[in-house]
Amino acid sequence: MAMFIAYIPPDYGLHRMTIQGKVAELRAELNSGSRKDKNFTQKKIALKKIVANMTMSNNEMVSLFPDVINCMQIQSLEIKKMCFLFLVNYSRMRAEIAIKAIPVLQQDMDDPNPLVRALALRTMSYVHVKEFVESTVPLVKRLLRDSDPYVRKTAAYCVAKLYDHDKLMVEQSDLIDRLNQLLRDDNPTVVASALASLMDIWERSETIKLTLDYSNASKMVAILPDCSEWGQTYILEALMSYVPQESNEATLLAERIAPRLSHTNSAVVLTCIRVILYLMNYIAEEKQISALCRKLSPPLVTLLAKGSEVQYLALRNALLILQRRPDVLRNDIRVFFCKYNDPIYVKVTKLELIFMLANEKNIDEVLTELREYATEVDVHFVRKAVRAIGKLAIKIEPAARRCINLLLELVATKVPYIVQEATVVIRNIFRKYPNQYESIIGVLCEHLDSLDEPEAKAAMVWVIGQYADRIENSDALLEDFLYSFAEEPVEVQLALLTATVKLFIQRPTKGQDLVPRVLKWATEETDNPDLRDRAYMYWRLLSTDVNLAMQIVMGEKPPITAESEKLDPQTLEEMCLNVGTLATIYLKPVQTVFRSARPRRLADSPALQKQSLPTSQNLPAFDANKSLSMLGMGGQAAVVRPGNNAAATNPASAGGAGTPGNENMAGAVNDADAYFAGVGNQRMAAMGINDESFGGGNEAGYVVNQFAPQQVLQPAQGVGSNGDLLML
Repeated sequence: MAMFIAYIPPDYGLHRMTIQGKVAELRAELNSGSRKDKNFTQKKIALKKIVANMTMSNNEMVSLFPDVINCMQIQSLEIKKMCFLFLVNYSRMRAEIAIKAIPVLQQDMDDPNPLVRALALRTMSYVHVKEFVESTVPLVKRLLRDSDPYVRKTAAYCVAKLYDHDKLMVEQSDLIDRLNQLLRDDNPTVVASALASLMDIWERSETIKLTLDYSNASKMVAILPDCSEWGQTYILEALMSYVPQESNEATLLAERIAPRLSHTNSAVVLTCIRVILYLMNYIAEEKQISALCRKLSPPLVTLLAKGSEVQYLALRNALLILQRRPDVLRNDIRVFFCKYNDPIYVKVTKLELIFMLANEKNIDEVLTELREYATEVDVHFVRKAVRAIGKLAIKIEPAARRCINLLLELVATKVPYIVQEATVVIRNIFRKYPNQYESIIGVLCEHLDSLDEPEAKAAMVWVIGQYADRIENSDALLEDFLYSFAEEPVEVQLALLTATVKLFIQRPTKGQDLVPRVLKWATEETDNPDLRDRAYMYWRLLSTDVNLAMQIVMGEKPPITAESEKLDPQTLEEMCLNVGTLATIYLKPVQTVFRSARPRRLADSPALQKQSLPTSQNLPAFDANKSLSMLGMGGQAAVVRPGNNAAATNPASAGGAGTPGNENMAGAVNDADAYFAGVGNQRMAAMGINDESFGGGNEAGYVVNQFAPQQVLQPAQGVGSNGDLLML
């Protein structure tokens, strides 16, 4: 027998009564206390309960505001801290009650205890209420000249806080001038705090300019050893605003701050590296620059012994530094070899650095290491390692044969993802070294069944089309790929279209049956405009002039290099001025990461070495949307085509263009190819490509459904997509 339980709604009134009872209980505890309780133990316990409820976002505690303000007058630092915390948290909710705390805070600023004075001033500056802000200004002016350095340091920070509340009021007052006077204070901590406050105001202001001369910069460097680690960071940050007027000034300043490179705090080390890199732009002597570069290597290597997060930060900054100053870390490639327990993001970044540091001297050691990486368990890392091997073959020409042998060795393992990555990089190697290493094509053809990823298929189809005259059964291989033409991604369809045209141009007798079929599919049975436009272009070319088509389709390709993925010069110059910041993790300009950040540029000066800047060098044009992995297939985007309603095309046989069975037949076919190449136009007419029934005849009547879904997947290989420097 089923039983039904009646639903009883919760009694919210009872819950509210419970909360009100708790508030009343806490109010009673605050107001209680006998004369015997000289340490105010009951009040401390009650305030701790109130702060705990406040932390849990219990806004009912705001009703205790008057009682908490009464407790502020108790001369106990612990009680004052909790009361001030309550005031800062609820002041904007009950501004009319919070104002009653101003006389108590003003009274505390005359307290003989400097901790109480500083605490009261800090609390008052945190409250974003008009009456509090206006009352804080005269108090800050007075406490900036306080006898205790801790109070002066707190007052310096409060100026920046007031500027955040009301910019105009601070600019119209003399608070900024008083901060400048504080830079001449005897206490290093006070100077560092004043600098930090001025830097914060400068970052937020469009009218204030922060300038340092050599005298002030020298004084700041002199107090560096006496400051705390964060004070040193503030001073080093401020030195980025100093513009050397002479090369000797920059050299001397860089030498004086170099000892900070051995600091235990990674923030101090990275900020010091940034300042030295900045000053090197104003140093004329190459010997001095080389000496400074040698000093930058050990601290970067030391940072690799810290936690994974700090390692990653150091590695990403090393990528920048190596592009700007290749002499740094030139002989330290072994420290970037991956450990078995490194996180994947650290491993991938180390792999990029290994690629950048590889040269003819260490290539054997690097290839041995990459061979180990290619046999690891992590598939993503293995793919990166295989790509790195292929890119090294392009980067270091004398080592190309060794890299290719290693790739073939990995292909022999018959691991599908290794075979596919190797196919992609071998395509790039063929682009770099045309008419060389064709002997490995046979090895690739043996593993066609392992290719199921679009990029690998497109790479293999490109190889077949490019070397169709040297692959005996190139037509049969393309025929196999064409069986599933309608179901393939557009990336593969574009490659098949171009490869079929290349086959016809090089071996007309083998491609004469495939070209009309593929052109018909691409022009009449596809919804993708890129594929259709390319097919129409090829169709016009072939029907007009085959020789011209040969010059265009089989013409020389743009040179391919491994250096095409470096940051563009302007971004590199800006990034080097932001070493150690979050922008260097993403390898993007600062304003891309932080919209309100102020962009940094090298200030002009007689000492600026303009000829050595990245922006002054004649570098090749930078394409942020093209990476090495995209070259060789036109750099087209990967587009996911919608479902095709057209019926599946019946696979056609190769007809009479099969592979010859003996040498005489092969010779006859080659003679026929040469003959048809000479009478291309007549042959094209005989193929019926100009016929009205084929693609071009119905061109005007072809209608594209504008409402058809077109799902476009932007290419993920580009430099701008995920921030990787080298898309290995």
